[in-house]
Amino acid sequence: MPGFPGLFQKECLRFLSVSVQTVFGPVLASLLFLLIFTHVLEGRGAAFEDVRYAVFLIPGLAAMTMIQQAFANSSSSLIISKMMGNLVMILLTPITPLSFFLAYLLSSLVRGLIVAALMILVGALLAEIRLEHPWWMLAFLLSGGLFSSALGVVIGIWAEKFDQIALFQTLILLPLTFLSGVFYSLESLPPLWQFLTKLNPFAYYIDGFRYGFVGVSDIPVGASLAITILFAAVTSAAGYLMIRNGYKIRN
Repeated sequence: MPGFPGLFQKECLRFLSVSVQTVFGPVLASLLFLLIFTHVLEGRGAAFEDVRYAVFLIPGLAAMTMIQQAFANSSSSLIISKMMGNLVMILLTPITPLSFFLAYLLSSLVRGLIVAALMILVGALLAEIRLEHPWWMLAFLLSGGLFSSALGVVIGIWAEKFDQIALFQTLILLPLTFLSGVFYSLESLPPLWQFLTKLNPFAYYIDGFRYGFVGVSDIPVGASLAITILFAAVTSAAGYLMIRNGYKIRN
């Protein structure tokens, strides 16, 4: 794929060059959530039977942080390139739309994977983490990361200014991730809120990802993976078509 290696490397170096902000900062924020919530709620009832709250919480925080950072990477990179005019220079090169899309998608996935891995490693120092089903964990890690990265590509191309990215993150992405079962089991919610939570695509990703660690889930894990893959496929197709058609990036 002409142009892919160079653009992929550029995008990875972009976020690694400011790793304090893009990698270690999000991990520290999640660690603070872990310390505060486990201090307040540990021993006051488990989300799942025989699963400590800290063990329940760590996979959820890792998944939530990955969603936010994978989305932030692709969306912020695209809007910055559009605002500064750098995107035109990339489009002048003989790079195919598929290479263009995959470079942004996979570099964002790399950032999400790094942040999630660091969060799990730090969490393992504070609690005895189990890994009951590693293949399920890996399947959700990749499908959920691709979904978030592709969503960032779509919003990054659609947005015309930074305010629109910030508005989407604040009013849509942040509430969806916080209300997706990161801090609680869906079974602890009233029926209406259980129904509303199941309309949240991130709930399936987080519940399935946690299943890989603790072996317990609120939603059948096969259905969760199918839904997560479906959303990843739809957003990826949308992002690729927007790039191929030059939507808001050739003007």
